[in-house]
Amino acid sequence: MDEKTIIEWLEDAMDLDEGTISNDTVLEELEEWDSLSRLSLMAIVKKKVNRMLTGNDLSSFVTVQDVIDFLR
Repeated sequence: MDEKTIIEWLEDAMDLDEGTISNDTVLEELEEWDSLSRLSLMAIVKKKVNRMLTGNDLSSFVTVQDVIDFLR
């Protein structure tokens, strides 16, 4: 899975415009990184790659790069 796709999933989950975030974006600094966007990301990942993200997984993500590394 390529990093551009994962970034697009994150932007979709947070309802952000394309190109808004990058690998070094700190998720907690984004107002949009809330419980709804986390649930949305869980659903996207489950649908696209049939992989389940847990709450612990989501809590461990500090930057966008952490999400990319986890899903690769």
